[in-house]
Amino acid sequence: MEQENDVQAKRDLMYGELDLGSLTIFSGSFINYGYWGEIAPHRDITVEERTASQAELYRQVVSRLSTPPGVQLLELGCGIGVGTALVAREFAAYVSGLDRSKAQLARAAETNAAALEKLSGRLGFHEGSVTEIPFPADSFDGVYSVEALQHVDDLAAVAREARRVLRPGGSFAAATFFAPDDAGETPVADLIETVATGVDVVRPVGAFAGDLSAAGFAKVEVESIGEHVWRQFDRWVAQTEYRDSWGRNWLRCYENGWIDYYILTAS
Repeated sequence: MEQENDVQAKRDLMYGELDLGSLTIFSGSFINYGYWGEIAPHRDITVEERTASQAELYRQVVSRLSTPPGVQLLELGCGIGVGTALVAREFAAYVSGLDRSKAQLARAAETNAAALEKLSGRLGFHEGSVTEIPFPADSFDGVYSVEALQHVDDLAAVAREARRVLRPGGSFAAATFFAPDDAGETPVADLIETVATGVDVVRPVGAFAGDLSAAGFAKVEVESIGEHVWRQFDRWVAQTEYRDSWGRNWLRCYENGWIDYYILTAS
C-alpha cells in the first residue's frame, strides 16, 4: 500500500505542481500523444499541427460513441479540459469532465472560462476518482477517456464504475497505450522512465477488454491505432529539447511489438 501511495503521489505531482501540460511535447493545453494524419516529410511539424493531432484523438474516441445532439457524456481524467470543451462544442453534447487533481481542475476552469459561459450549462468539471465515480447509476449516455487510464492501478474498477453510471444502451470508449497480447516479457520498463517508476502502467490490452466484459458490457472491441500515433509523435519529439531523452523510445517499443496504442469500445 505504501508503494501504491508513493506512485500516486508522483502522478499527482506530475499533473499538479509540475504542470505536465506546459511541456513542449504537448501544446494547446492538451496532454496526449495525438492521432496524426500524413505530414509532408523533410520539414518541421508546426505547433498548430501538433495541437490538431491532439484534438483529433478526442474526435476519434468520441465518434465511436452514439452521440445524437443533447447526449450526456462523462470524460474520465479530463485534465485541463480543452478536450472536454471540444466534445461539448463539436458534438452538441452535455459533457462532465472528471479529474482527481485540484490543480488540473483549477486550470480547466481558467482555460475554459469562455466555453463554460458560452455553452450554457453543457460543460462542467468535477473532482473525483475514476474508480469511484461520484455520480449516481444511470447518469450518462456515454463514458469516454483519452490517454488517462495508463495512470490507473485498478482498471477493473474503472470498467465496473463506467458500466454503473451508464444508462441502458449506453457506450464506453477509451484510448491509451497497452501491450499487445502476444508481447510477452519486454524491456519496456528499462526504456520508458514513467513505466519504470510505475507512473504509467502497461498492461496487455486483452486484460482491460476482459475487465469490460466482466463488468457486464456485451460488446467489447479493440482497435490498434498505433500507425496514427507513434511515428509522427516521435518526429515531433525530435524537434523539441527532449530529442535525446527516453521519450524517443516509445517508437522503438512500438516497432519491436512491445507496446501499441488502442481505442477500446464497449456497449
